Amino acid sequence: MAEVGKGVNAGKLASNVQKRLTRAQEKVMQKLGKADETKDTAFEEGVVNFNKQLADGTKLQKDLKAYLVAVKTMHECSKRLHDCLAEMYDPEWFGKEEVDSIAEEMIEKEMDNNLEDTDLLWQDFHQNLTDNALISMDAYLAQFPDIKTRIAKRDRKLVDFDSARHHFASIQKGKKKDEAKIAKPLTLVEKAAPVWAQGIITAHQIAQTNLSRNQAEEELGRAQKVFEEINYDLQEELPTLWNSRVGVYVNTFQNVAGLEEKFHREMGKLNQNLSDVMTKLDEQRLANEEAANHSPPDSGSDAPKSPQKSREGPPVSRPPRPASPQEVKEDNIINLFEDAVVPDINISTQPQNEAPTVTNGSSEAELPPSVLYKVKAMHDYGATDSDELDLKAGDIVLVLPFANPDEQDDGWLVGVKESHWLENKNLLVKGVFPENFTQKL
Repeated sequence: MAEVGKGVNAGKLASNVQKRLTRAQEKVMQKLGKADETKDTAFEEGVVNFNKQLADGTKLQKDLKAYLVAVKTMHECSKRLHDCLAEMYDPEWFGKEEVDSIAEEMIEKEMDNNLEDTDLLWQDFHQNLTDNALISMDAYLAQFPDIKTRIAKRDRKLVDFDSARHHFASIQKGKKKDEAKIAKPLTLVEKAAPVWAQGIITAHQIAQTNLSRNQAEEELGRAQKVFEEINYDLQEELPTLWNSRVGVYVNTFQNVAGLEEKFHREMGKLNQNLSDVMTKLDEQRLANEEAANHSPPDSGSDAPKSPQKSREGPPVSRPPRPASPQEVKEDNIINLFEDAVVPDINISTQPQNEAPTVTNGSSEAELPPSVLYKVKAMHDYGATDSDELDLKAGDIVLVLPFANPDEQDDGWLVGVKESHWLENKNLLVKGVFPENFTQKL
């Protein structure tokens, strides 16, 4: 038994137990179809909308909280990312100080007449989302528990009303039976009683029936009043609450979108500094690569870049070492006759190959007619293929025509080093070389 002073006594406890039993019996009778149930289709639709609205709002609140957690995580990850960049950024690279400043969150930008760095932008973004989205969503959902409790209470009072209605109807039906019984002839026992006693019995029966009926009618009136009051309030509130969801969703998503736009706009201004540093670092890298490509090994910094070749050049063969002076002499004679056979050259298509008058020492008279002109290497050139010549600055090269003019690439010549010609008197060890590494004599 409940303790005295707790606001609960035996009578109240018994009354509550009796109410639960009465409601349970009423629900069973309704489910079995032995008692009718008061229906309100409009209210039931309102309850369905209420439950859907509560579920949607709860999901939106949960997702907003998850979004705020993600913002904090993104903030921390962004800080670690910039720290990582600062750690691996070489000191000689462009913009080292700027990168360090970004990592230290010391980049300042004027916004709304206040100086705010990246860290403050993240913090303000999170706080504004909390104030303008999450807190308002919490306030919106705070009204649902009370209404849900009242809906449950309204359902209980509806059962009480139906029970009282059925009880009153039962009393009414019993009254008719009693009236019919009273109107019947007296039984033998009743006839044996004195006349005055017969009147008392009849009056007692009528009074007892009227008392039960009056009590049932009063109970029905009280149940109906309580139910109608709570039902009326809910009938007014549920549609209003349902319509309010549109404004809540609009304000919530407008605030989130506006805060995101402002945050990313300001962060974009700050991050543009980092983007500019990266762009200049890339330009520096490209400039260094270009300078390296223009500087062949062991040559000056002003050496030109060799043109690209789009063909596979003819293999360059080296003559066999002569076994005796007599064999060398015979080979030279044969080579002279072979070199004398000069293919036809279309002068109009190769104006750069016109043979000038050669005036370069006593060896000029011994040059074969196939030599077009001489060039002097101005820069070192290291051969990158088997059909190319290795050149050192100062080498003299005898320029020859291509056996097949279609094989000639723009910017490339074919020839034999003059030193080889003077020593061996043959044009077998020939190769291609870039024209822009030489100067025509």
